[in-house]
Amino acid sequence: MESTSWLHDEILRLKEERHAILLAHNYQPDDVQDIADLTGDSLELSRAAATMEGDIIVFCGVDFMAETAAIISPEKTVLLPAPDACCPMADMISADELRFAKSRHPKAAVVCYVNTTAEVKSESDICCTSSNSVKVVNSLEEDQVIFVPDRNLALYTQRFTSKEILPWQGFCHVHDRITAGDVRKAHDLHPNAIILVHPECRPEVIDRADHVASTSGIIRLVRELPEQEFIIGTEIGILHRLNKECPAKKFYPLSQGAICTNMKKTDLAKVRQSLVDLQPRITVPEEIANRARRAIGRMLAV
Repeated sequence: MESTSWLHDEILRLKEERHAILLAHNYQPDDVQDIADLTGDSLELSRAAATMEGDIIVFCGVDFMAETAAIISPEKTVLLPAPDACCPMADMISADELRFAKSRHPKAAVVCYVNTTAEVKSESDICCTSSNSVKVVNSLEEDQVIFVPDRNLALYTQRFTSKEILPWQGFCHVHDRITAGDVRKAHDLHPNAIILVHPECRPEVIDRADHVASTSGIIRLVRELPEQEFIIGTEIGILHRLNKECPAKKFYPLSQGAICTNMKKTDLAKVRQSLVDLQPRITVPEEIANRARRAIGRMLAV
């Protein structure tokens, strides 16, 4: 079995040799986060990498994240160390299905969450993130919005807009299985803790939270709020970063079962091998990339 310390040193050597940027999503395994140049949300990472010097992006995350990096940085080689790391929610809608929905609602604008494939982005008018969905929807001229693929984020966004949102019935299996009962149990165990949840959670979970925010938003709130105890309602990988950045505060998972198995498919051995082989490489056909880039660009302009 390969030594973790040896792998760590080899990755750093290869990263320098290959002039590579190593990105890790907040839900990645602890040791992968620790070796990354940047840790964060998917779009946050892709945008940052576009401004950094480097020929190669090693994206420790899932497939749609690597696709987004390839769209934003077409001049860079994008590697996904775990090629079978997918996002089940992103796979709950296809470009053909979205085209059919558009034909049924020709006057509606299409807002797609960044947690979608490049093909779905290319069929959308504008992208959004979990932190800017309300701002994006309210920026549109259309009164009706097809919102894909996450129904929970769509329902959360509907709370803050007069527009009619038509939610696609997709969901994040990690967040959707968190229940109101989980909130009650966590609060009973930690009555002094502030409850922070992700907007991909069910409405009844959001109703019981003190704050709702994206992963980066949760991290920011933890830094800024004076309270010392927090119940965290998102994938448990974020607890590693929270404990590192705010060691004086205490963090409790809202649900011990909030684990994304796809996010855990990356390990140091795979990261090293991707740098050795420069594979698996993620590419997006130019026509799809150009159309998807417009949807992302329109969001960034809001």
